Amino acid sequence: MCENKNGHLGGLFSLRGKTAFVTGGGGVLAGAIAPALGRAGANIALADLRGEAAIARAEELKKLGISAIGVGCDCLDGPSIAASLECVAKEFGDVSILVNTAGGNVKDATVAPGESIFGVPADALRKVIDLNLFAGVILPAQVIGKHMAGHGKPSSIIHISSMAAMRPLSRVAGYGAAKAAVNNLTQWLAVHFAMELKAPIRVNAIAPGFFLTEQNRFLLTEHDGSLTPRGQTIMGHTPMGRFGEPDDLAGAVVWLASDASRFVTGTVIPVDGGFSAFSGV
Repeated sequence: MCENKNGHLGGLFSLRGKTAFVTGGGGVLAGAIAPALGRAGANIALADLRGEAAIARAEELKKLGISAIGVGCDCLDGPSIAASLECVAKEFGDVSILVNTAGGNVKDATVAPGESIFGVPADALRKVIDLNLFAGVILPAQVIGKHMAGHGKPSSIIHISSMAAMRPLSRVAGYGAAKAAVNNLTQWLAVHFAMELKAPIRVNAIAPGFFLTEQNRFLLTEHDGSLTPRGQTIMGHTPMGRFGEPDDLAGAVVWLASDASRFVTGTVIPVDGGFSAFSGV
């Protein structure tokens, strides 16, 4: 691939000179997204509650020739995010890309076959909402969004939504409710930054289809690796006929982070193998 003066990928898709703050930096999604941002030229700051995981991931990126650091960060605590941001700014300067991969499901907040919503613990539902809405959107957007508005450079905030936000899916009541709120707040923030604050900050989300993760593996596969009935149903409704892989998200995130999407804000982009397009008939 040719390189030109505009960056490793050239032109509109270059992120050279920009710094990306990636929450959930030690997780599976960040493991695919961060290298793609780095290859596009960005400095990468990986923030994770497990600081050692973020630091280890940063060391992996450095071996690829990517400028990276890892920091400990509790995304449910505003001062912790602010302290991490201060550390990153000292190393790389202003942050202009925020990718919120922090989030996930909680097994106790799901409704198993034969069970009802009546027995789901309220604490489990609160936890899944905290993880996906407060840690995954609100607190990072407040702290790092304020930083972005302060420096005034064109910036991009990218959230992680879900197919469960598009239409109610059985069993994942708490997760679906939280991700539906992520979609709404993504649009609200896009309008707020552009119209109320007059800040050059775009806010978008990607909505992954069905990816096998440690949080949902118990729903989709049996102990022997075969598909559960739910997994079989999903495959029957995914035109491309496979689960997503973390690398499938990378291109969409680079696009949303770059000037190639400079007139795109307030959107939720499905990355789902056609699941949301298929009616089942």
